[in-house]
Amino acid sequence: MDWDKLRIFHAVADAGSLTHAGDTLHLSQSAVSRQIRSLEEMLNTTLFHRHARGLILTEQGELLFDATRAMSRRLDAASARIRDSEEEVFGELRVTTTTGFGTLWLAPRLPALFTQYPDLNIDLMLEERVLDLPMREADVAIRMKEPSQADLVRKKLMSVRMRLYATQAYLDQAGMLTEVEQIGAHRLIAQNPGAFQVASGKQLVESLLSYDRPRLLHVNNYFGVLQAVLSNLGIGVLPDYVTEDFPGLVRVLPEIESGEVPVFLAYPEELRQSKRIAAFRDFVQEEIMEYRRRRRDSPEG
Repeated sequence: MDWDKLRIFHAVADAGSLTHAGDTLHLSQSAVSRQIRSLEEMLNTTLFHRHARGLILTEQGELLFDATRAMSRRLDAASARIRDSEEEVFGELRVTTTTGFGTLWLAPRLPALFTQYPDLNIDLMLEERVLDLPMREADVAIRMKEPSQADLVRKKLMSVRMRLYATQAYLDQAGMLTEVEQIGAHRLIAQNPGAFQVASGKQLVESLLSYDRPRLLHVNNYFGVLQAVLSNLGIGVLPDYVTEDFPGLVRVLPEIESGEVPVFLAYPEELRQSKRIAAFRDFVQEEIMEYRRRRRDSPEG
């Protein structure tokens, strides 16, 4: 099968448009159209339904697109490994983690990484969905549970706990809690127990809701919970690492906290020799060690 035609087909399927694919490939629309027609004739099938607003893959086109997508990912992996044979750390590294950890812990520390490696580009993908590392949806992941996917190098970085925090301004106005039964007199800011989140966080919220039911503000990630807490809206369920960068938060009911939540770093086995992966992994581990040291020296410990 003609590799050049497959490359053009993949670009058209990805863009959903001959014109957009031509712009990406630096080819005219007519040249792209000729290549697609030639491929369809070669395979004796129709790959696209033509509509006024663009192109839609047929069932046969979907099958071919699945194959070219897998080929593209494998080629990207091979290209990355070839580039990483050089001594320099450069190029793009796709990092995925949760919205909370990515915005509240990782992103504020990235300037130090870029100072070390100015030619390294980070594509930071923040979402709760677990991306498929072996299929190269991302290069490296930091997750709040041990990854279950096969063929991954994985390392536990640390553990965190979910705790209750508020601002002093809110507590001055609403009053400090001395026992958990008083939670009903306050607004609880947390993720909805039915939303995707770490099990320990969900269990803590459910236990708090079993008391005299408080007023509620549900936010679908910890970054949003933190912003609501900082706006003096109530008492938030937040990971304990937020206190380092927001020391003005006051811990409420210190005896109340979730179980430990493990934090893992993982990447595909085939990228074990990647210098970009090694640079990012070592940087995160060093930051974790420094974070742990500061936590040990802090009054909260």
